[in-house]
Amino acid sequence: MSRQVFLYDPPDRFVAGTVGMPGRRTFFLQATAGPRVTSVALEKTQVAALAERMDELLDEVVRRSGGSAAVPAVPPSDISDTDPLDTPVEEEFRVGTMALAWDGEEQRMIVEAQALVELDADSEEDLAEAEERLLQDEENGPPMLRVRLTGAQARAFAKRALDVVNAGRPPCPLCSLPLDPEGHVCPRQNGYRRGA
Repeated sequence: MSRQVFLYDPPDRFVAGTVGMPGRRTFFLQATAGPRVTSVALEKTQVAALAERMDELLDEVVRRSGGSAAVPAVPPSDISDTDPLDTPVEEEFRVGTMALAWDGEEQRMIVEAQALVELDADSEEDLAEAEERLLQDEENGPPMLRVRLTGAQARAFAKRALDVVNAGRPPCPLCSLPLDPEGHVCPRQNGYRRGA
């Protein structure tokens, strides 16, 4: 069976979003082009890492180009996207690995999110060999979402993604652990339940 690649070049929309209540949210990357929608699930830490690394890569592109690259320093307000995810949100796969690259010729950010794959191996060497084979097998590898973004779209994606990550439960002022709506058992209060 050949590899399934969900390609968006360019997408009408590429955003990070969530489904569920704070503390029980599922994070998604969602790409749309016309009526086609692809949603892939991932961890909160993956969303944060992707957004932070995207901003770093864009800053590096601006620095190396001496400011001549088509990359804004801040996200343009006219392409800001605060709308919820397109529904119904149907998970194509859970993300295992992600990659970022900058195409200097076409001035595009390339984002790849590959499905999580469990490898059976008896030793670390076997595991490393299996991972290497998987990465080199472009034709039969796991499903992948590949999105090509302009510099402005990439900045807007990164800002929204960080906003989504930070929109979860507020931290406890004493211990910095997340507060549930019912409160939480605060270690700084010797285990007494603290209200929100």
